[in-house]
Amino acid sequence: MNKKITIAIDGFSSTGKSTIAKQLAKELGYIYVDTGAMYRAVTLYVMRHLFVTETNFDEEAILRHLPFINLRFVFDEKLGYGEIYLNKENVEKEIRLMEVSNNVSKVATVSKVREMLVQQQQEMGKDKGVVMDGRDIGTVVFPDADLKLFMTASTQTRAERRYKELCERGENVAYEDVLKNVKERDYMDSTREDSPLIMAKDAIEIDNSDLTLEEQSQKIMELAKEAIAAAQKK
Repeated sequence: MNKKITIAIDGFSSTGKSTIAKQLAKELGYIYVDTGAMYRAVTLYVMRHLFVTETNFDEEAILRHLPFINLRFVFDEKLGYGEIYLNKENVEKEIRLMEVSNNVSKVATVSKVREMLVQQQQEMGKDKGVVMDGRDIGTVVFPDADLKLFMTASTQTRAERRYKELCERGENVAYEDVLKNVKERDYMDSTREDSPLIMAKDAIEIDNSDLTLEEQSQKIMELAKEAIAAAQKK
């Protein structure tokens, strides 16, 4: 019997966590969960209700509305993975907008938001056979994950990737604004009191600043196969 494992992929923004996680899940036949999409969907909800603006952050209102936020992933056969739905609406494209990126780290600092989403994430991965990416998967959501990866790259490299991605989607953005957003998110993610972004002690760091997608994929697939083989022996 092929024993399934839990794979946790953490790291900074724009390090390609989701890309490699999707690819890995597809090749292994595992479930893929994009926890960043969940935080972005909550952020989109509170932005629509004006609880978060450039000049306002109404945490009390956010907490009151948490029971009204329903999130789920709906599998798309063509894509090979699930897209995020917010209260029955596919918001996959809207949550990737720069405006949401500017606010998601603020919303992620709210402990009750994290508590709600961590519970949902743990439920999604309780039967293993899952690849989950985010900021606190290997430290909080699945501290006993069979394989933990921590993705990193230089700030400039990540900003360039994000800028290119946004331009390809048709967004009118300046590189300087994207670089500023990357730096601000790094700071907020790493310094928040609740579940800060840190590398788990038993995680393997992958710096992909100078790796091609093919090199990165090959390296990570080898690590996954080693972890699966080790799990079979237990």
